[in-house]
Amino acid sequence: MPVPLPEDATAFDAAADHERGDGVHEVAPDIAYLRLAIVNVAFLGPAGAGDRGWVLVDAGLPGTKGMITRAAEARFGAGARPAAILLTHGHFDHVGVLVDLAEEWDVPVFAHALEHPYLDGTAAYPPPDPGVGGGLMSTLSPLFPRDPVRLGTRLRALGANGGMPVLPAWRWVFTPGHSVGHVSFWREADRAMISGDAFITTRQESAYAAMTQSPEMHGPPAYFTVDWEASRESVRRLAALEPELVVAGHGRAMRGAGMRAALHRLAKDFDRLARPEAGTYLDRPARAEDGTAYRPPG
Repeated sequence: MPVPLPEDATAFDAAADHERGDGVHEVAPDIAYLRLAIVNVAFLGPAGAGDRGWVLVDAGLPGTKGMITRAAEARFGAGARPAAILLTHGHFDHVGVLVDLAEEWDVPVFAHALEHPYLDGTAAYPPPDPGVGGGLMSTLSPLFPRDPVRLGTRLRALGANGGMPVLPAWRWVFTPGHSVGHVSFWREADRAMISGDAFITTRQESAYAAMTQSPEMHGPPAYFTVDWEASRESVRRLAALEPELVVAGHGRAMRGAGMRAALHRLAKDFDRLARPEAGTYLDRPARAEDGTAYRPPG
């Protein structure tokens, strides 16, 4: 069950998109995001930052490399490469053009160590659970790619205790559940949050909602979530930070008191609002063991 939001909880309307003409939403002077059909990538850094003056968060769907590079050049300048690529996690819609971008830009890619098997060719993600969440996206989820990407020596671990190897004003927050090594990004100074898929702001299981971005506070995309208890605790951890601005992996950016109220409702009533009544991973979650070994249910 989604958590509805008051109208003023939506951060920015489509008019800003029409003015820019490139699909990029600037939600703070140094935070913007680009919607790629059903998923977002985020640009962290001020407009005009130039070469190595900004960071990309996540890497979109397959086939979206041109959209990302054109948006980056329009925002940061011709030939402007990021200092790094940060990953919330490695599902296919967040790493679709990761290898191509990392090679073209010659940049390191930072992810939590528990995601590394999915990024270095070691392990495939656990199978999706098409019976949860309802909607066409859930039904089609067995067709979505699960194989790992192979980053080679470009893959790096995030710093210890939330420290960031780039963007020192930000820190990472461990938010597993949707995947075993999922992280979100947080800046205390202005309470800005990149939540990834720990929670999202549209009903991703529905193809119509995923395309139209109807705003609502929602748990993680159900069909790929492998540990519902961990997911509940991750949402509670993020709600406790009292964010002012949230850019999620799916859906529109949101800010303000209405957004926080909806996030707290989701955190408090997660089992009723987000957790499915039945499903593959309810009683047998897929969890990391010893940091590198994975045991999918069955």
